[in-house]
Amino acid sequence: MDDELSEFACQICQFPPGSLQRRQGLNRLIQAIIKSGKLWWENTPYYEDALQKTWLYLCRNLCQPKTGKQYDPARGTVTTWLDYYLKKRLKDFWIEEQEKKNRCVFPDGDNKYDPLDTVPSPQRMPILEETRNWAETDSDGELRRTHIKGRPDLNCQVLILRRLPPQTAWKELAAEFNCPDSTLANFYIRQCRPRLRKFGESQGYL
Repeated sequence: MDDELSEFACQICQFPPGSLQRRQGLNRLIQAIIKSGKLWWENTPYYEDALQKTWLYLCRNLCQPKTGKQYDPARGTVTTWLDYYLKKRLKDFWIEEQEKKNRCVFPDGDNKYDPLDTVPSPQRMPILEETRNWAETDSDGELRRTHIKGRPDLNCQVLILRRLPPQTAWKELAAEFNCPDSTLANFYIRQCRPRLRKFGESQGYL
């Protein structure tokens, strides 16, 4: 099915830009992709918005690179190409949602929202397990070396792992480590969150 969709996609590009044949072909391709069930799906409130952006991306870049990278059949199927774009748009919506929440919460304590607070289950969002493996491995030791002043036991590795779902509340961590929850949360924002984002970017999630 994937090969058939990709072959059909290439056939569409043989028609002149803006022609009725190309427009009809793009519509049929979209319907065929939907019917195939091959495209990434997840149960999030902004999935439909991200999907509409993906269809627009398909129409604009399948045959010519107008707003992004043109589809290259030599690098993969058309659904793989669209999956990559769709996941990035889903991540954009998720980040936007978290930023809105951050603007509406108190500056410290348990009311802080974390970028990973609402990551869906590992079965639907591989980034969670990949992030956990990255933090546990800490291949270059950077996460362990980066810690709260005078508290090597409170480092990025510990806090990132403890805040991954199912996360430990800041107040619980404060009691366990005898450290103010505001100190823990502020360190997490300044030191852990940028490293999480850098990892996400390296994996193509951001």
